[in-house]
Amino acid sequence: MSRLLFVLRRKVRFVEVTNLNYTKLMKHVGRSLVLFFLAGLLEIGGGYLVWLWLREDYSFLIGALGGLVLFLYGVVPTFQISYFHRIYAAYGGVFIVMAMLWGWTFEGIAPDMFDTIGATIALIGVAIIYYWPRPGEVA
Repeated sequence: MSRLLFVLRRKVRFVEVTNLNYTKLMKHVGRSLVLFFLAGLLEIGGGYLVWLWLREDYSFLIGALGGLVLFLYGVVPTFQISYFHRIYAAYGGVFIVMAMLWGWTFEGIAPDMFDTIGATIALIGVAIIYYWPRPGEVA
């Protein structure tokens, strides 16, 4: 068995990580990453459709479809297993990375060094905010 070390209020505690706990944790992480990705795709995609309508003179129907997609974005985070504030704070970091990838994919603007550094810092924040083990909370 492996041991997971974490610091809590200046005390060092060891927590047993069994194969069952590890499998459950990996399922939680995998599920949450899929939901973060789906929410990001819906938010950026919906926002982009509204952008096309208002900024690029596309049809109102494109804007309305964007509004529907944005509504669906609001539904997806409710399937996450955590508190509202943590989900949305962590999603902010995921959104940063996905927005950079969207610009690169659909607009041909590759992230520069500062984009990459900022996105990396944001993902570190996601890992700490959403995935760091907390006493009394079960993944």
